[in-house]
Amino acid sequence: MAIETVSHEAAIDKCRELAALVDRHTNDRGNGVHVTQINQLEFIRESDTSATIQGVTEPILAIVVQGEKEALLNEKTYRYGIAQYLVVSVDLPLSGRVIEATPAQPYLGFKLSLDPVQLCDIIAQTNSGIDKKESVRGWFISDAEPSLIDCAIRLTQLLDTPQDISFLAPMMMREIYYRLLVGEQGEAVRQIATSGSIMQRIAEVIKRIKADFTKPLRVDDLAEQANMSASSFHRHFKAVTSMSPLQYQKQLRLLEARQRMLAENADATHTAYQVGYESASQFSREYARMFGAPPMKDIERLRTA
Repeated sequence: MAIETVSHEAAIDKCRELAALVDRHTNDRGNGVHVTQINQLEFIRESDTSATIQGVTEPILAIVVQGEKEALLNEKTYRYGIAQYLVVSVDLPLSGRVIEATPAQPYLGFKLSLDPVQLCDIIAQTNSGIDKKESVRGWFISDAEPSLIDCAIRLTQLLDTPQDISFLAPMMMREIYYRLLVGEQGEAVRQIATSGSIMQRIAEVIKRIKADFTKPLRVDDLAEQANMSASSFHRHFKAVTSMSPLQYQKQLRLLEARQRMLAENADATHTAYQVGYESASQFSREYARMFGAPPMKDIERLRTA
């Protein structure tokens, strides 16, 4: 326990160094997500604790380098703060909210998109085998090791020497992947890119649900695609995503409906049918449960904000 405490304190110290770099690269760009000259790397800066971001999150590594944040998945809330990181290994409908930030000391985050092809290459080189029969959760929050933060610092420092990015950035991202693979959640990270793993099969089904989210869902067809029995598929899907296939589809529909009403000024009834609902009243009930207000009130609130 003492060793873990010392390691986490060292990671926090390194996060202060990383926070100074992220702050310098974002302080004239305001709140939001900021792309960088390094493909896959983005920074997050936010001083408003009232803003909520909702959408489908693709596989990422997200390190909190200053402040604190919470993630909401299927009505459960999870907090993580400085020197902790979130890894999402399959596409998940997540919402996030910064809960500790001020204009003087904003929330700062380091976000790296995960590439299954690069991961697969490293797995092959390190001979990291896994048990393909067991499912692991498709997301997790962990304390960062100082070595992982150190990799993030060196990658960020490359932004000051852009001529070095094309050669050195791939090496540093490989090291970050390696640190994740040998970390406490390495099993989940390996499953992202391991052919035939439970997670990869579920990820392929998720792609199908996303492509056809307005259509009625046939769990037997999805189970067949995953090469599982219906009961086994349902159990593994829930283990990976924390929700059932029907719950996953419902959240996709509601997120898409919200986006359409906000962007197109469409009415709730028309939008409900567009995203696959057969009952406008059911749509309104489920929308209010997910977003905290009926459709039109929620959209009005968003526009005012």
